Amino acid sequence: MARAMLEYTKTVLKKVSFDTKLFCREVQKAISTLLPEEVRELKLWLQQFINDKPELQQSLIYIKSNNSRKPLK
Repeated sequence: MARAMLEYTKTVLKKVSFDTKLFCREVQKAISTLLPEEVRELKLWLQQFINDKPELQQSLIYIKSNNSRKPLK
């Protein structure tokens, strides 16, 4: 089931990639709902997906800022 959420997230991101602001918002939502392992996978996928889309490069800041958070106990 968790894998399905990651695939769904990728589908949504592909569909909204025409709008930078919306794309970034969806990345933020994905980070808050996916498991840490899935977020790492999403990061790798994002880096590949936005490689030829410089306008979407700013979305990586949400992934990087997520890495600095301490895990909840």
